[in-house]
Amino acid sequence: MSASNPTENQPAAHELRAYRVLRSKVHGKGVFAQRDIAVSECVIEYLGKEIPWEEALLRAEARGGAHNHTFFFSLANGNVIDGGDGGNASRWINHSCEPNCEAIEDEGRIYIYALYDIRRGEELSYSYPLVYDGRHTPAIKRAFACHCGTPGCSGTMLAPKPRVRKPKPKQQLEQKVDQAPADLLPATAPALHHQLDSRSGVDVIR
Repeated sequence: MSASNPTENQPAAHELRAYRVLRSKVHGKGVFAQRDIAVSECVIEYLGKEIPWEEALLRAEARGGAHNHTFFFSLANGNVIDGGDGGNASRWINHSCEPNCEAIEDEGRIYIYALYDIRRGEELSYSYPLVYDGRHTPAIKRAFACHCGTPGCSGTMLAPKPRVRKPKPKQQLEQKVDQAPADLLPATAPALHHQLDSRSGVDVIR
């Protein structure tokens, strides 16, 4: 789905706004369709102050750590939109394992689009697995349990932790290199590199 012209599918100014904030059965507040929303319609922009990731960490710590209520949406440039700082109703959209909306980044701005036709009264949702760098202990899993109630619910809002392969013993590696045909060896050994922490979605810690 293209996000090149996010205002193209916006309703005219005189039309009823697409959403309103109400109490949600899923979690706290939620955003609900105030009128029928057409597939591919740009429902709302995720607003807030753009800050560096380092500042986001400081803000989270000041609010009591990762368990506290924040509205961080990570951008491709490594910065974060803090929806709790100058944000709008979009920060109340809840996660779902089978969402009816999706978030698309376009030139550093985040827009929420309808994945299909949404009827008036339906709660809006999109999928935003939470990146939590600490151990996924039972307490953490309970804190970030998913209550979307869909048939395909995974039961958690946490993004899976990447699997770390154990390095093979040096002796085995040297032996395999010695045994490999010369024409199959790389011209130069691959350099060690740092894996960037990819956060494609909302880091909303509620």
